[in-house]
Amino acid sequence: MRITRREFLKISSAAIATLPVLGFDLTPAMAQIGEFRIKNVKPVPTICPYCGCGCGLVVYAADGKVIATEGDPDHPINQGSTCAKGAALYQIYDNPRRMRKPLYRAPYSNHWEEKDWDWVLDRIVERIKATRDKNFITKETVKVKDEKTGVERDVEINVNRTEAIATLGGAALDNEECYLYTKLARSLGVVYVEHQARL
Repeated sequence: MRITRREFLKISSAAIATLPVLGFDLTPAMAQIGEFRIKNVKPVPTICPYCGCGCGLVVYAADGKVIATEGDPDHPINQGSTCAKGAALYQIYDNPRRMRKPLYRAPYSNHWEEKDWDWVLDRIVERIKATRDKNFITKETVKVKDEKTGVERDVEINVNRTEAIATLGGAALDNEECYLYTKLARSLGVVYVEHQARL
């Protein structure tokens, strides 16, 4: 026997409508609907950090704790759907094994130490500056062919770059953040600017 979709919906609706007649009390189920975890919680849109797709998610948080996450139906990429990792995104925040402080392993050390963020950020800045200063290239000699004579000659040009630092963006960055991140890298003279979505 073949049933169309319309007939299936009619049969299902009729079955649900007869439940109270058969003695099933739907009051507890209806009462639970009004007590959803996300009731009266303001949704905050964000971007999934996992792959390079940049799917939109909606995060529900209350009292400093993530309650639920779901796909953002207004986002043009995923239109409300999520993969398995995106659906379980709240576990990134609400996980007892999540690291809450930066860990640092000194050169030749056999263990990690907890450090505070100010110390770590200062250390990163110091290393970037030292690497940039040590490997900064201001000028480069290139061969240029004279249009009239066809003779090649060496010309020194300004390049102002460093080839000792590379940077990698991630899927959690939106367009504006990627723009600012690229401007920062270019201002330092970094030429190796890449993004996770291209790898």
